[in-house]
Amino acid sequence: MLAKSLHLLALAALAFFATAQALYFYVDEGTTKCFFEELPNDTVVVGHYMAEEWDKDLQRFVIKDDLGIQISVKEVKDDHIVTSTRGPPEGKFAFTSHEAGDHRICMTPVFDGRPHPNTSVRMHLDIIIGDAKPDNSVRDRSHVQDLSSRVRELNAKLRDIRREQQYQREREAEFRNLSEDTNSKAIWWSSLQLITLLGTCVWQLRHLRGFFEDKKLR
Repeated sequence: MLAKSLHLLALAALAFFATAQALYFYVDEGTTKCFFEELPNDTVVVGHYMAEEWDKDLQRFVIKDDLGIQISVKEVKDDHIVTSTRGPPEGKFAFTSHEAGDHRICMTPVFDGRPHPNTSVRMHLDIIIGDAKPDNSVRDRSHVQDLSSRVRELNAKLRDIRREQQYQREREAEFRNLSEDTNSKAIWWSSLQLITLLGTCVWQLRHLRGFFEDKKLR
């Protein structure tokens, strides 16, 4: 029972997300066959088709390379051509509805190079109608706004880093000047101490010399 319920649920989900229509029909060469589909706005439609020509010698339908399919899709309300293309005997086509309403899907078998009087063509057509495109404009705008705010934050951090680097350079220059001034003062103070010491030594020597000379004279 559980497996059966899950299977039914899966089928219901698939039916909700996309609608598929498969059919086949017969059409003569040069004859156009049209179908009408009522579609919502911004709905993706994908069609898979295969055209087979009746071969009198083989007495069966076969795919011929010189058989082409002219496909056109129009909006019935405004008579606007949504798409018009020519494809091989087997392929697919896709389009997106621009307006809600009936759309006419027409298919015409066309032969290249040789006449095909009263030739019957069997067409297999599988149309898959997908979900309407979600409106991502709000999400896109919010995403752009989020990116813009992040860029502004990064620019602000970059300015803070530059200010910090400038402050550090100024402090480094100030510390270098202070160190050079201190070293210069230390050199001058050492030189002054050395001069004072030398002067004191000379004075003491001269004083001792005079003292000893006075003692000898007496």
